[in-house]
Amino acid sequence: MTTRSKTSSDGAHHSFGTSAFVVLEGGRRLHYMERGVGDVTVVFESGMGFSRSTWGLVAPVIGDCTRTIVYDRAGLGRSDDDEEPRTLERLADDLGHLLSSLGEGPFLLVGHSWGGPIVRAVAAAHPERIAGIVLVDQTDENCALYFENSTAKRFAASGPMVQTLARLKLYKLIGGRSGRVQPADVAADHLAEDFTARAASTTSAELRDLLIDLAGLRDAPLDLHGTPVTVISGTAPTRGDGGLRASLTAAHRETAVALGAEFTEAQQSGHLVMFTEPQLVVDEIVSLLDRV
Repeated sequence: MTTRSKTSSDGAHHSFGTSAFVVLEGGRRLHYMERGVGDVTVVFESGMGFSRSTWGLVAPVIGDCTRTIVYDRAGLGRSDDDEEPRTLERLADDLGHLLSSLGEGPFLLVGHSWGGPIVRAVAAAHPERIAGIVLVDQTDENCALYFENSTAKRFAASGPMVQTLARLKLYKLIGGRSGRVQPADVAADHLAEDFTARAASTTSAELRDLLIDLAGLRDAPLDLHGTPVTVISGTAPTRGDGGLRASLTAAHRETAVALGAEFTEAQQSGHLVMFTEPQLVVDEIVSLLDRV
């Protein structure tokens, strides 16, 4: 069972609108922000280890034409910590509770990176209330490179490394540059909340089960029950990525074919499409809203 509580701490003039909390069973709180009105509610799911504050160039634009929600996963932004393992099932369950608190829908879900599998898992579990999905350079189980031994070793080292960088005050310096292009209020929240020791700890916790959950998706594909899907893939070559960018784009194409989805290349972007080509993301969301 979930309940909602409103707060005016951000006021009506924040780029994301007003701030509120959904209280989950056991008292744990998830923070979200709401802007706009409309028949379809667009809900944004951020990538690995990031709060709501990566959608500053996209969500406010969508909020001018329909109801829009950005939120913080447990342990990120202003949401409470969660002592349970940060498995895909747990993450999707939290998002499902948030949707229940927001009403019957319909909802259009937008997921970046690891947010892609999260929104797909929710759509598979609750197809009756999901009108569509936009996947923004999602973490994709069809990418074979994820399952190589070298990748497993790199992921195992990434969690402790991020925590060390946070302790040395280098995490923000390295990771915070891209998000500075966002509106000032969103960028300030992003820099203040997404590169702390707490955020690094949550990133490490989310990484812990990622490859296991990806293998589960590969071996037992999710049934999205015909939900309309758009797949956006950043296709700009990235130096030193070991071929991951090309492999991931190929996986995105494969996923789009399997889902009967629209496939769109973000030709000027690598992974952070919402920072480098935000209008493309906006256009694809609006296009899907028009279809549904």
